[in-house]
Amino acid sequence: MPRRVLQGIVVSDKCDKTITVKVMKRVQHPLYGKFIKRSSKYAAHDEANQFKTGDVVRIRECRPISKSKRWEVLVDETQ
Repeated sequence: MPRRVLQGIVVSDKCDKTITVKVMKRVQHPLYGKFIKRSSKYAAHDEANQFKTGDVVRIRECRPISKSKRWEVLVDETQ
């Protein structure tokens, strides 16, 4: 089964080797049909502590690393 990949903005980097990523998505209202914004926050594993607040990152599903971390940061070769 393929792993999900999401893109979001880092909103917190206070923890060691962990960042909090806010992912925005647009969903359609079931009754009115208007598109509305919804967001989710994910704790992602950042091994090198290289990402700071405000960075745009891509995260991928992985095995459980801790109680709340089930995502890891994808590091592109261009960075």
